[in-house]
Amino acid sequence: MKIEALAIPEVKRITPRSFGDERGFFLESFNERIFKDAGLPTEWRQDNHSRSAKGVLRGLHYQLVEPQGKLVRVTRGAVFDVAVDLRRSSPTFGRWVGETLSDENLAMLYIPPGFGHGFLVTSELADFCYKCTTLWHPQSDRSLRFDDPAIGVDWPLHGIGTPQLAAKDEAAPLLCDAELFS
Repeated sequence: MKIEALAIPEVKRITPRSFGDERGFFLESFNERIFKDAGLPTEWRQDNHSRSAKGVLRGLHYQLVEPQGKLVRVTRGAVFDVAVDLRRSSPTFGRWVGETLSDENLAMLYIPPGFGHGFLVTSELADFCYKCTTLWHPQSDRSLRFDDPAIGVDWPLHGIGTPQLAAKDEAAPLLCDAELFS
């Protein structure tokens, strides 16, 4: 596996080695020793899988209590995946990083606790799978405006137009009005 720090160094891009032939491919998506040696979590509490159509934007989501670290990947299709630093004490507070994840590049992202997370589906359909370091805590589930100009995520909306949002994401506050981490 190749593990690289992004512009916000706590967010990691993980590219597994893939072994393929005319029958298909094999890859290792998690290896406890490699993750431990890289300083990444090795204990996961919950696995999730979502399927979304082109133009669906999920996020930006986070939990105030029991914040989640996430290991995210796409098993079908493609998404533009975003992590936003929501830790007020961080030198990268309010900054974002984004990567295209797809069933072709097989890349994964590790998004640590204290970050907002979201993705935009750029293919006709996408299956998005992720592991979480803590269980979902619905009482502390929060969402932040995907188009907050203070954050300035450059979502690839060309050819998509207005993204499809869940009601909670449409009503999400701006960064300046949101409950955040210390």
